[in-house]
Formats: sequence, C-alpha cells, structure tokens
Amino acid sequence: MRPEAGAHGPAPVRVVLADDEPLLRAGLRTVLEIGGTIRVVGEAGDGDALLAAADRHRPDVVLADVQMPGTDGLTALRILCTRPDAPATAVLTTFDLDDYVAEALRIGVQGFLLKDADPEALVRAVRDLAAGGAVLDPRITARLLPRLAASPPAPSRPPDLTLRERQVLELLAAGESNAAIGCRLGLAEATVKKYVSALLVKLGAQNRVQAALLAQGWGTG
Repeated sequence: MRPEAGAHGPAPVRVVLADDEPLLRAGLRTVLEIGGTIRVVGEAGDGDALLAAADRHRPDVVLADVQMPGTDGLTALRILCTRPDAPATAVLTTFDLDDYVAEALRIGVQGFLLKDADPEALVRAVRDLAAGGAVLDPRITARLLPRLAASPPAPSRPPDLTLRERQVLELLAAGESNAAIGCRLGLAEATVKKYVSALLVKLGAQNRVQAALLAQGWGTG
C-alpha cells in the first residue's frame, strides 16, 4: 500500500502505532511526525484496539509491539497479514523476545525494529515499508539468522543464481522495494516481481524478509 500523491507532493505515510505504554507511543509519534512526511493516524494499547484502528484509518504502515494485554500484538498482526489489502507491518521489539520475532517472520511481517532504534533510522524504515521494502535492524538480523537456518534447514550457501538474480537479491537484502530495484536496474516493476518470486522459490524462502535474511547471512547484501 502506498500513499497517493497530492497537489503539493506525496501524501504523508499514514501510520498506526500499537504499544501498551502511552509514553512510548507519544515519543514515537513525535519522532515520526517531526519531518512532516509521516502522520500517525491512530494509536492502540492492545491487539483488539489495533485491529479496530487499522479498520478505521486504513494505514499504510502498522508498527506494533508484540506483547500487549488482552489480544497481543502478534495475534493482531497475524490477522492483518492475511488480509488482501493488508498494510505493511513491522514489530517493535526488544532483545529478549526472540520467539515472538521468529513467529512474526513466519507470518509475513515485513519489518523488525528495536524500540531503541535511532530516530532517523525509524523514519527511514517507515518510509521504506510504505514503499514495499523489507526493514531489518542489523542487531535483530544477527539473532534471527540462526533460527532461520535451523527450522527448516536453510542452505549454507546461496544456490546458483544468474547475474540479474544476484543483483536483485543484493538490493532486496538492502531492503529496497520492487519499484526501487527496478529503477536501479532499469527494469519494469512487474519484471522485478517475477525475479523476486523466482528467488523465493530458489532460496526456499516464504517471503522477501526471509530472503533478505538469508542473503545477509551469506554476505550477499
């Protein structure tokens, strides 16, 4: 889902924040909105409120804690990720929640961010997510790779890829969207989508985030 351009340039990226700590949400809202390119359109303190806010505001991006009272964030994200018009989703996490992050990867969440992320990195991540990219905090990547390699077993080195497939994979591992990859390589976005689909099959990855993780583990990105 992408923001539509308005008369004075691209529309702000619409974000829903979900965390059970109001002070953290307030801080995140301030960080995200300071540049004027992102607008927080809704907040939620639990999973049920997150789903309601997503239904009401139709955001481009959802940032959610995985542990919240009642219906937790992971359950809400699992529901959101199954919808045909799902927003881009990212988990806000801490170092001690590896099991939740691994499950979020399995259900198709596109972004993994630590709560102490640099403000500029957070803003950039939201923009990248809205554009269709995958966002992985390097500190989370290091912890996810062993789990991805173990279940199911992942290849220890990349399969044989064509030059163009390697180029696409390198940019995918850097978190680039299909449109951005197309611009970089001089390809139509539809062609990039075909390359990404073929790469997922060759790599045995469920989604582009897993592919990016594998590529980073091999040193491709």
